[in-house]
Amino acid sequence: MEESGVLFSIGPLQVTSTVCSMWAIIAVIGLVSFLATRRLKEVPGPIQNLAEMAIEKLQSFFADSLGQKNMRKYFPVFATFFIFIIVSNYSGLLPGVGHVKGMALPTANLSVTAGLGVVAFFTTHVIGVRERGLKHYAASFAKPLYLCILILPLNLIEQIVRPVSLALRLFGNMYGEETVTEQLYHIFPIGAPLIMQTLSLLFCLLQAIVFTMLLSIYVSEAAEEEEE
Repeated sequence: MEESGVLFSIGPLQVTSTVCSMWAIIAVIGLVSFLATRRLKEVPGPIQNLAEMAIEKLQSFFADSLGQKNMRKYFPVFATFFIFIIVSNYSGLLPGVGHVKGMALPTANLSVTAGLGVVAFFTTHVIGVRERGLKHYAASFAKPLYLCILILPLNLIEQIVRPVSLALRLFGNMYGEETVTEQLYHIFPIGAPLIMQTLSLLFCLLQAIVFTMLLSIYVSEAAEEEEE
């Protein structure tokens, strides 16, 4: 794995190309959000119309796994995950972006995906405690009680493995896709670029869907009330 080079420093803080890419992505998302919501109209303009269509699609997507109640309560969290990941993924299609090029692709950096995994971990358990209460949520990891000695360690290991798998899956797929695409460019410089760019449009979307879908399933399990 190639590390992103340090571009400049702010005191003891080293700013890498990955950090700059993330700043740029956050700025773009913030700007588009501002333009789409600053003057909401009953007859929406093009930007507002696209934003409303995207929100409706995401709400429908998350409602399938979270249910309508939890989707409405936690939609901003899941939408933020999805939008950041998909914009980061698609930024790799821009000229000069990639770990083998100039600016780094955030989701092809393990530090970034690990950070997303950590946030996903705390998101799952904070929502679980909020929905079921600390006592009932903690007790759910030791049920059934007569097997708690075996079940509790396995459940705890599973909770640790989940964010790790989310981070590694996203990183491995995006880093591998970038590497394979770059090698194919050198081997087949004429036909490969167009084919790979087309496939990347679907691949980048799929990775964002998989990450957020799995996270929504984990949260749904954490928040689900147990049957007596």
